[in-house]
Amino acid sequence: MVRTRLSRADRYSQLVDVAWALVREEGADALTLGRLAEHAGVAKPVVYSHFASRNALLAALFSEFDHRQTRMLDEYLEAADATLAGRASAIANSYVGCALAQGRELTGVLAALQGSPELEEVKRESDEAYTEICRGILAPFAEAQEISRPAITAIFGAAEALSRAAVSTALGADQAREQLAELIVAVVRPR
Repeated sequence: MVRTRLSRADRYSQLVDVAWALVREEGADALTLGRLAEHAGVAKPVVYSHFASRNALLAALFSEFDHRQTRMLDEYLEAADATLAGRASAIANSYVGCALAQGRELTGVLAALQGSPELEEVKRESDEAYTEICRGILAPFAEAQEISRPAITAIFGAAEALSRAAVSTALGADQAREQLAELIVAVVRPR
């Protein structure tokens, strides 16, 4: 069998895809650089040239998810009405939709991120950037043209819980999206 040599970028994408598949099949605890090399059909030094450590791999997986979530938000916003309800639905659809697209393996990666201060910082910075994007989207609809930190924290606490419930099928996907959109509207413009 002839092996095709991939570009560095293509190899990186392949390793990320294989890592997600490994987490999906065996859980985040099974994800090591050696196992990734084995499943990707490459030598360990190839994996180590892309990820210096397991933590670096986990951070890369989360970053890839985060970029996908932001792209999905942009797509939903482009199609949404320029109303509070339209913007709230875009945020809810993208947040829940991205969690559903990633599936249960995201839960394992998120749990692993809690295992080290370095990884917790990656998640915190990512969450902060995403919430700031959403604050900017929602602020024009708020009474004071601003969404407070407690309010945005409440929105994304609910988003996380509703997404988890949808992924585990404790709630239907549409139900999770609708509830989140309604909550966003209620927090931004309380009666």
